[in-house]
Amino acid sequence: MSEISRRQMLTTGAIGVAGLTTAIAAQTAQANTQNPPEPQASVNPNSRFAGKVVLITGATSGIGEATARAFAAEGATVHFCGRREALGAQVAQSIRDAGGKATYQRADVRVEEDVKAFVNTCVEQYGRIDIAFNNAGIFMTPAEIQDIPLENFVDIITTNTVGVFLCMKYEIPQMRRQGGGNIVNMASVAGHVGFRTTAHYNASKHGVIGLTKAAAQENADHNIRINSISPLAVDTPMLRESFAFQGITYEQVVQGFVTKRIMTTHEMAEAAMFLASNQATSMTGMDLDVTGGQLAG
Repeated sequence: MSEISRRQMLTTGAIGVAGLTTAIAAQTAQANTQNPPEPQASVNPNSRFAGKVVLITGATSGIGEATARAFAAEGATVHFCGRREALGAQVAQSIRDAGGKATYQRADVRVEEDVKAFVNTCVEQYGRIDIAFNNAGIFMTPAEIQDIPLENFVDIITTNTVGVFLCMKYEIPQMRRQGGGNIVNMASVAGHVGFRTTAHYNASKHGVIGLTKAAAQENADHNIRINSISPLAVDTPMLRESFAFQGITYEQVVQGFVTKRIMTTHEMAEAAMFLASNQATSMTGMDLDVTGGQLAG
């Protein structure tokens, strides 16, 4: 029971016990790892990210899209990229239709000039970058090391690791000029452990965590916080495609998970927003475990 609850118990007496029990039940429900909260349905322009400019890569679907919607719902202006133009325009329009602020720009994080133009356009249009979520990434066909084609290995490293490097290369100078900012990078449980048949993905995500730690130390005295998040399996189109290719089901996969379920994109959005918020001002250079307890053992 929380400290507030104990205080309430002392001051409300027997008459307030029923209401207090309801409040405790509500707290328990909110903490239930099997029932994550639903996304915020409406836009609150005066919420915790009001007036903030947020840059997001890979936001035409999946975690990136969910995070773009979540930031916009809490008052932020979101500028995001992805390679699929029609889908990007659709996501941006749907955010605006819901009352949020969002613009889409086609960019491929593997291409330095695309990344540079993406960052510069955001600054030209909105004047600053308060928060950057470097989320874009891919997952390649599983194979043992000796069977991984070199071009596949290079592509996943270029997208997942070099892409994060390029984003920070252009985000950090802008944040230094404006006096500070927040960066959240997309890592993975695969950045902490090794999995059979995904050595290329493992290597790319270990690299993201290493980049995050180094960049955080270099920029702490510039008022720039840099962290990463490490999910397990998240219900995204990329995950569904991977499962379909391998001929496996959610039910088979989750048997080895602590929580026995797939994480949601909204949960990942909440984690990214927490790291970018004023609730995490003492946190930099860390990787946030959002695996549902998978790394606890």
